[in-house]
Amino acid sequence: METMTWNQQVVKKNNKALVIQLIIQNEPISRAGIAQISGLHKATVSSLVNELLEEDLIFESGQGESSGGRRPVNLHFNSVAGYAIGIEIGVNHLLCVMTDLSGTIQFELSEKINCTPFPLILDKLQKTIQTLMDSMPASRYGVVGIGVGVPGIVNKSGSVLLATNLGWSKIDLKNELESLFNVPVVVENEANAGAFGEQQFGAGESFENIIYISAGIGIGVGIILNKELYQGKNGFSGEVGHMIIELNGKPCSCGSRGCWEAYASENALLESANTDSLEALIEKAREWDETAISHFEEIGQYLGYGINNIINTFNPDQVILGNRLAMAKDWIEQPILNTIENNTLAYHQNDLQFNFSELGKYSTALGVSAFVVENFIKGEARTL
Repeated sequence: METMTWNQQVVKKNNKALVIQLIIQNEPISRAGIAQISGLHKATVSSLVNELLEEDLIFESGQGESSGGRRPVNLHFNSVAGYAIGIEIGVNHLLCVMTDLSGTIQFELSEKINCTPFPLILDKLQKTIQTLMDSMPASRYGVVGIGVGVPGIVNKSGSVLLATNLGWSKIDLKNELESLFNVPVVVENEANAGAFGEQQFGAGESFENIIYISAGIGIGVGIILNKELYQGKNGFSGEVGHMIIELNGKPCSCGSRGCWEAYASENALLESANTDSLEALIEKAREWDETAISHFEEIGQYLGYGINNIINTFNPDQVILGNRLAMAKDWIEQPILNTIENNTLAYHQNDLQFNFSELGKYSTALGVSAFVVENFIKGEARTL
């Protein structure tokens, strides 16, 4: 058998990735259907499909609709050929999910945390990941990887350079976890992951330019432009929580003053309401407690100020508000919309969609799990 040149291998790998992507997006689909959409030669499609069948990444089912002649066989993505683990590390919580390759959650574990020194979190992660792995059904590929969303600055090689709200700096999280579990690990900023999760499975599915605002203890922003996650030169984009909205304003955990995060985050809300629980404040608002409602209205207004700056900068199709403050939608939505209406340039408001997260607390965990699956699928296309 003649060996392929490097160039031919790259072409084949890309074609294989394209074929599996088309099956995932259009299942059930026939070989002829793939050839038609992709423009690839039928013999090429057939050969790549046979490889994917051998690898258990797809399976065949009964015949599809015929347009004359022999009825075609339908192809499906085998979403239980392996599993991914997606984790969100919050300032006061840890959420871990195990999903199949289509992003359906199979198991989840969550716990509240009070302090976040890295050795303590690593210990918790190790136990939680092991528990999820132990409960995983048998499959061809087992755990295809682990994804972790962290509220901080993460570089492209998976190191957390700075996570002020966790008290972390220069933590090589990817290597730590890879050496513990011996599977590929993806570490990503939690807002980037949340944006990707909402685009793949939630409120952003039919939009191309999306700004996802993760409003929790801090504020992070994930940016999707032309359906691609924008990460900036080094992967540091989206630190919009630290834009200054008040000259010489309140001190922020980043060392600056007057940051948006110091006025519009869950932390800012808990401080101004003098409470230690968002859930308790929501409960009071449900009982029509005017003080609680006014605290939410103020936070909504401050969120609106920052969102106004973002809309004027990016002119997106959609803004999605996610993470914990999204739980207070009933009381913060109108103040946000009023602030946008009164402050945002009129042309930018045309065709702009403002939504709350559809995935709720799962946006980030599902986003990092989807990164893991994407890397696995692309990597599977490497087996030539």
